[in-house]
Amino acid sequence: MTSYADTYYAASLAPPTSRPSLDGRGRAEIAVVGCGYTGLSAALHLAEMGKHVVALEAERVGFAASGRNGGQVHSGFNVEQRKLEAQYGRDRAVRLWRLAEQAKALVRDRVQGHAIACDLRDGIMLAAHDEEAARDLHERARHLGTSYGYEDIRYLTREEINGRIGTKVYRGGIYDRGGARLQPLAFALGLAKAAEAAGARILESSRVLRVVEGQTVTLETTKGEVVADRVILACDAMMPALGNLFRNYLANIESYLVATAPIPPELGVLAQGDAVADTRRALDYYQLMPDRRLVFAGGETTLRKARDIPSMVQPRMLRVFPQLAGLAIDYAWSGTVAITRTRLPHFGRLNERVLFGYGYSGQGVALAVLGGKALAEASVGGNQDFALLASLPPKPFPFGLALRQPLTAAMALALKLEDML
Repeated sequence: MTSYADTYYAASLAPPTSRPSLDGRGRAEIAVVGCGYTGLSAALHLAEMGKHVVALEAERVGFAASGRNGGQVHSGFNVEQRKLEAQYGRDRAVRLWRLAEQAKALVRDRVQGHAIACDLRDGIMLAAHDEEAARDLHERARHLGTSYGYEDIRYLTREEINGRIGTKVYRGGIYDRGGARLQPLAFALGLAKAAEAAGARILESSRVLRVVEGQTVTLETTKGEVVADRVILACDAMMPALGNLFRNYLANIESYLVATAPIPPELGVLAQGDAVADTRRALDYYQLMPDRRLVFAGGETTLRKARDIPSMVQPRMLRVFPQLAGLAIDYAWSGTVAITRTRLPHFGRLNERVLFGYGYSGQGVALAVLGGKALAEASVGGNQDFALLASLPPKPFPFGLALRQPLTAAMALALKLEDML
């Protein structure tokens, strides 16, 4: 049985109970491949609908990005609302905004309804790294308020945001009371527990090697197979292993995080316990945990994983919080972020029996939970949320698979250089 990565999130929890792997032949009405947020949410909704659902996970529940991310719940999609209006028109942009609002509400509903102990707290900040970004955030707050009636967002001056964070580096920002933050692995484990309580069967260490389509769909693993009437593919960054189609629309970036030793209150770091993301293209994002450890994410690679994570992340952290010089880094880990060329999710059907959803591009804590619900409902009938997500036209990455990651690396380098200007 695979162990969880040595993250702060895993270390702060009691060791999760392992689940059995698939051994032999199984049958399900609906099978789910992947037990991150999307797959777990789908399994939970299907079980609540009384469906016989089996969820297969290659490693452990929440093993990949769902258990390693920054735990931030943002409003909207990775594409800012004004750009969505320009690309897709006002009507579809409004529908997408409402969908993203439903996603945040669904996270809160699941946490409260199933008593998931994941330290869910309201509020999140976006911090401007330069004057142009500050002006843009000011206009974003104004636009969401006047055009969408969103009253949970307000602009913060340079003095306000720096005073609240405990730094001097930002030029302004916004506080989004409708956003949130949580402990991501605890949230994933809570969704799994809720799904099992509703009747779903979750199998770990059961990597799907092949999807065989016919009058039913057969999922083959090394030790057995599951035959299902319908299948939901929900593997996000691992989707290319399940079909050539997904390789054209997905690129992966490795994101790096550290957790510090507990921070003395007198250092003035995030005195109100906030979570923050900045506006850099290669962004920093961080939150203060209940035990006063700072989980700070910064730096990324595309071609290979960095070996010395603290040396990559700590300088970025000290740029924001120089008062933390000398504070120990107790944990360091990475997670793979699946990005699409449009930076919007890619949902659809391979055929009548096989549905898929992935590609939240760093905005997946809430959107993946909503995406799982949409996939579950679409697998048993029509669903407007699924139809809306599936209506977003994907764009393939150019030049084929061989050049995918090198080109992504070049793009990431260009964005980093732009941040320095």
